[in-house]
Amino acid sequence: MQKEMKMEFTSQSENEGFARVAVGAFIVGLNPTVDELADVKTAVSEAVTNAIIHGYDQKEGKVFITCQIAEQEVEICVIDTGRGIVDIDKAREPLFTTRPELERSGMGFTFMEAFMDQVWVDSRVGEGTRVTMRKKIGKA
Repeated sequence: MQKEMKMEFTSQSENEGFARVAVGAFIVGLNPTVDELADVKTAVSEAVTNAIIHGYDQKEGKVFITCQIAEQEVEICVIDTGRGIVDIDKAREPLFTTRPELERSGMGFTFMEAFMDQVWVDSRVGEGTRVTMRKKIGKA
């Protein structure tokens, strides 16, 4: 049986914590380890922060999250309808940032890829970005 959760919130930085907690609560039924739960929450934080900082350039917009659980795997999509990414490959490079003045580390996608099993990025300039992440829980 597949479980699903959808949510939307305004692109305000304080909602990043809300997103972490909501997704963490959603996957708790998979009985994740403390490390698995931390990994998922960190990846969600990075994706949501990217949407707010880069997608909307800190202007108001909406961030959408969908989560699905099938067997022991969670799939999380973080979607914005903001600026989009001009060069996805460049954006995924460690330490690359388009916002150095905000002291961004440029490690968002690197962290997502480190903490999740799979990460896909689909983006269109002027239309927005969808980051899809998957992780199998309990694989140890």
